[in-house]
Amino acid sequence: MLVGYARVSTDDQHLHLQLDALKAAGCGRLFEDVMSGSKDKRPGLTDALDYVRDDDTLVVWRLDRLGRNLKHLIEVVESLQQRGVGFKSLQESIDTTSSTGKLIFHIFCSLAEFERQVIRERTIAGLQAARARGRKGGRRPKLTPQQIEIGKSLAADPKRSVQEICQTLGIGKMTYYRYIHQTNES
Repeated sequence: MLVGYARVSTDDQHLHLQLDALKAAGCGRLFEDVMSGSKDKRPGLTDALDYVRDDDTLVVWRLDRLGRNLKHLIEVVESLQQRGVGFKSLQESIDTTSSTGKLIFHIFCSLAEFERQVIRERTIAGLQAARARGRKGGRRPKLTPQQIEIGKSLAADPKRSVQEICQTLGIGKMTYYRYIHQTNES
């Protein structure tokens, strides 16, 4: 029996495309999740893995629907193989019920891991290059040094309340305590 598993990461996304493809592939039973693939606990996947039996095949629309982590992906597929359950990915045309499919699966997994590593290395190199040019990452400060000075002078007046200072500067209390109260004490 073909057993389908579909997953989207957020409520904004829809499962329609995946479910239609799984039904067209002949899946007799479908399981689904609406959560990130990086989550360890995915009830739909757990149910699908518990449901499949010897000679069944777990079918996904694309490899990344099963898991984004190469280690997890390989563990799931190897666990299925040990139980006599096949695995198919429709988009990549992978079918581990054949030796060629097993080879292609491992090649695709290796390429996906390589791609993630290259992206990570490029990101790190880009951040280092930006730092070398004097740029630093992160959010820009909410207040300018001038606004901080104004806030400090307002805070020095004991007659002024925190709420009054926040209204004058157009900031929230957290911003006040992060920038003015902290620098006022030092």
